[in-house]
Amino acid sequence: QVQLVESGGGLVQTGGSLRLSCAASGSIFNIYLMGWYRQAPGKQRELVATLTSGGSTNYADSVKGRFTISRDNAKNTGILQMNSLKPEDTAVYYCYAEIQTRGWGSLTAYWGQGTQVTVSS
Repeated sequence: QVQLVESGGGLVQTGGSLRLSCAASGSIFNIYLMGWYRQAPGKQRELVATLTSGGSTNYADSVKGRFTISRDNAKNTGILQMNSLKPEDTAVYYCYAEIQTRGWGSLTAYWGQGTQVTVSS
């Protein structure tokens, strides 16, 4: 089975940076899409950014120009570089991936357990 493990969360001041990593392990033929979602207390989970194996990216308007999503295919690891952080970025960030475990198989969605990002004023 596939497991996603996030790392890199923490506490930073406004204007600071954090780099989140999402390591996928297990039976993986192809990661079609890797992305990040976030959820603040009392709020709905929202999309932050996604990246397909073909290189297509999608960003929430609130993070455009500040966050960059990338991946290391050899390591099956997704990266979210977060710069110019604001207090409103405070949330639990969840890694998300759509993965084929066999070459002939369909895509299956996986979620990480989340990592806390706190941006102080």
